[in-house]
Amino acid sequence: MDERSQRFYPDWEATAREAVSVLRLLAGQDPTDRALTALVGELATRSPDFRTWWGGHTVRTHNTGTKRINHPVVGEMTLAFETLTIPSNSGIVVATYLAEPGTPSADALDLLRSWTASAPGSTRDMATREAP
Repeated sequence: MDERSQRFYPDWEATAREAVSVLRLLAGQDPTDRALTALVGELATRSPDFRTWWGGHTVRTHNTGTKRINHPVVGEMTLAFETLTIPSNSGIVVATYLAEPGTPSADALDLLRSWTASAPGSTRDMATREAP
């Protein structure tokens, strides 16, 4: 519902539809989840798109694919993603996002990595400080 998401995701509608189908999957796995039920109710009340997509009853898992994002610092990137569900611990999912080597997206990701690594308060910055 945040208008900025439509700028952040160039393929906003496809991304939003995927999110709705994942919510539908989660709702089916635990229909007694009050927080999820409240979220679905709020979204259905405030978003005609959500209401339409929710009514379509589409349920899919999205374990692998690509996402295009328009990052405010480095611009548009296309990232491949994969998810891994940890079977021994319900609800934990690890997601990885990688750029194809040698692409503008990989260069943008490298720039972000170097930018955050040198930012004050970063993990690398904290690790190199002397103890008091």
